[in-house]
Amino acid sequence: MSGAQCCSNPPSLNPSLGVGNVDKLGAVNSYVSGSPQSKHAVLLISDVFGYEAPNLSVKENMLYILIELLADKVAAAGYYVVVPDLLDGEPYNPQDSNRPITAWLKDHGPDKGFEAAKPIIEALKSKGVSAIAGVGFCWGAKVVVELAKARLIQTAVLLHPSFVTLDDIKVVDTPIAILGAEIDHISPPELVKQFEQVLAAKSGVLSFVKIFPKVEHGWAVRYNTEDAEAVKVAEEAHQDLLNWITKHLK
Repeated sequence: MSGAQCCSNPPSLNPSLGVGNVDKLGAVNSYVSGSPQSKHAVLLISDVFGYEAPNLSVKENMLYILIELLADKVAAAGYYVVVPDLLDGEPYNPQDSNRPITAWLKDHGPDKGFEAAKPIIEALKSKGVSAIAGVGFCWGAKVVVELAKARLIQTAVLLHPSFVTLDDIKVVDTPIAILGAEIDHISPPELVKQFEQVLAAKSGVLSFVKIFPKVEHGWAVRYNTEDAEAVKVAEEAHQDLLNWITKHLK
C-alpha cells in the first residue's frame, strides 16, 4: 500500500460529536450507538486514523465528518452499531516522522485488527445478536474482508479499500458490496472492476460494485462538509451502504 494518498488528509482529535457512547466490548474500547436490544449489529471499522478522529483541512481547518456521526446514522435505521478501536489507542500519526506508515503497520496490520475483532463478535453474539454486518473503510476494509472470508459476519461493505486482493475476493462467499473511487492509486478502478468480474462469476454470491466518479480515496469519510458536491457524493455512498445492509442483514 502507498501511504501517501491514504494519509494525505491528516486528522486532529476532537471531542465526540455523536449521540452514542464509548464502552468496552470484547475488552476493546468501542463507540456504540443504537439499541443494544437490536438483534442486528453493524461493525464499522475505521481507516488508519482510528475511530474517534475527524479530519481537519490543512488549509482551512474545516471540520470533516466523524465516523461516529455515520455510526449514528446507521443506528437510526434500527441497528446496534459498534465502532471498535482496533488500533489500541495508537492511530497513525502522519506528523510522526520517526514512525512512517510502513513502521506503524508492523504493529497495526489488518491481520491484528482481524484478530482483535473476533472477541467483539463473540460479545455481540452473547448479547443475543443474530446477524452482523461489517463495514470497512480503507485499512478497515481489509479487516472486514477477512471477517467475511472466515464467515464471522453475514454481509460486508468495503469503501475505498486498501490491502484487499483478488485472492481475497475469490474466497468471499457472503453478500458483499464494494464502493470505490475513480481517483484512487491504492484500489484503482481497474482493480475494483476485477473484483466485480470475480464476484459476478460466483454462483449464488450476491454482490454490488460501484465506482464513484471524480472522487478520491477516502471520500466517504474525509470530505469538506461545506462543499455541497462533496457532501452529496459522500451521502450517496452512505445511502448505498445502508441500502445494502438493510437488504442483506437478516
